[in-house]
Amino acid sequence: MVPHSGVFLDEWVAEWEKRLSWLTGFTGSAGLCIATSERAALFVDGRYTIQASKQVDTDHFEIVELYKIKPAEWLAEVIGRESVVGYDDRIHSHSSVKKLRLELQRLNIELRRTENCIDKIWLDRPKPAYREISPYPEKFAGESRKSKIQKVAARLKQASADFTVITKPDCIAWLLNIRGSDFERCPIMHAFAIAGIEGIVELFIGRPELKTDFPSEFGDEVVVRPLAEFGRALAELRGTILVREEGASDWVFGKLVDADAKLAKGDDPCGSLKAVKNDVEIAGSKKAHSRDGAAVVEFLAWISSHADSGQITEIDVVSKLEEFRRSTRKLRDLSFDTIAATGPNAAIVHYRVTYGTNRDLCPGDLLLVDSGGQYRDGTTDITRTIAIGEPGLEQRQCFTRVLKGLIALSRMRWPADVTGRELNVIARYPLWLEGQDYDHGTGHGVGHYLGVHEGPQGISRRSETPLSPGLIVSIEPGYYRKGQFGIRLENLAVVEQVEPDECIDGLEMLRFRTLTLAPFDRNLILADELDNHERAWVDSYHAKVLNGTAGRCTSTTREWLKEACAAL
Repeated sequence: MVPHSGVFLDEWVAEWEKRLSWLTGFTGSAGLCIATSERAALFVDGRYTIQASKQVDTDHFEIVELYKIKPAEWLAEVIGRESVVGYDDRIHSHSSVKKLRLELQRLNIELRRTENCIDKIWLDRPKPAYREISPYPEKFAGESRKSKIQKVAARLKQASADFTVITKPDCIAWLLNIRGSDFERCPIMHAFAIAGIEGIVELFIGRPELKTDFPSEFGDEVVVRPLAEFGRALAELRGTILVREEGASDWVFGKLVDADAKLAKGDDPCGSLKAVKNDVEIAGSKKAHSRDGAAVVEFLAWISSHADSGQITEIDVVSKLEEFRRSTRKLRDLSFDTIAATGPNAAIVHYRVTYGTNRDLCPGDLLLVDSGGQYRDGTTDITRTIAIGEPGLEQRQCFTRVLKGLIALSRMRWPADVTGRELNVIARYPLWLEGQDYDHGTGHGVGHYLGVHEGPQGISRRSETPLSPGLIVSIEPGYYRKGQFGIRLENLAVVEQVEPDECIDGLEMLRFRTLTLAPFDRNLILADELDNHERAWVDSYHAKVLNGTAGRCTSTTREWLKEACAAL
């Protein structure tokens, strides 16, 4: 079994761990290949079925939609009873292995830990490379390292645990107020950590030294050890260990079980603490979105005057948008590889342009641009869909339905215990009325100068976490017509409390405060299909865009922006 993930079981995968891509050619952010001596299948979710069919040699790999056929069901059909399925326990979560083992036991199929077969045949595999780790100033973090460690210790006490094993690099970066550069697009490092109830953190990193000007106070609360010693440290732990089944590898669990440790299963305390942004982080995010919004506005103005030339390609779009972000002189990196997709390419949800797929912007097409930036004061993620030339009626109808979904969720108020799963339907309602839908989540959490995708919060059919004040999430409904066009609109928003005097019955209510600042393409909006509240929301939002970004734009762009933000 060859998953997309590396040892951190997340979308951040180092070059030397991209085994699934090396084996199959598939470059999406989620997938699993199971190979037997006779057949092989690539399992992907609905976001990636089109992309996989274009990237993978289907003479050798079957493309299987994950939620329609489970790996165990496929194995039951393909291999006989008393067969053995091998897996590398470092790159599969304990929970997924436990579930699959139970399913296969019913079929009398054994699931067995093995050496990684791919590593034996990947002859030109890149060597591990560990880069600089730097302090993240408290003026951006809004809270000291010591305070965060004490909060984690308090969570351990509540859970009657002595230690927690932290396997997510973004959680470690948040906890210790550090940032790294081991991964593209996310300022994190190859690291594991063990935090104890006494307020001491052991940090296991790939490079033996930190940056020379690192704060001296780091030493009292944090013990730095080589990454290679992590396994031995797990084996030496005594007491009750809090560890997350979904987030920790089967290898981590195996080390703890072999040491006869008492396990307390639960959430990583860093994850939920990190997700709730403090006042400094929220204020920083607002600044980052104003700066980033102005760069996006410059790009949208440029597109409006150049798209009809017939000489602009998707790669040009990617380069030009990054150029505008770089011109802020505050950009540290993109927050992910920019998606610039026009015409049928936009129907591929997570399309990435290559020189082989690069397409010209043609009149009548829709251009979908999903992009973001990493700034020291915040992480951004924004999607806009733009008409090239005069759009058709059906394109405008679909766009307007997607916009209505975004508006409905943006305007929503809800009781304090409501989950993202319950809010998910709000954004889909206008599309569902017309028998349409989209095959991805409506929203994901976003980190603070960390991962552009962050849990535990989200808005989807699977999101069971209540949305609470301080969480930042995306709102991004879409619609995709295979072979023709794709539409997605995305804003980021912070959850905040509604003032008590605005709640008739005294309920504790929450709402979204939109952070993203960039206009929607008015050429695609059918204003007559919006009700009075929806039109008022668009006009109010565009007024905020004008007020929040115009001062950062060139005079030529300001004139364009005034027209782009004119009242419907």
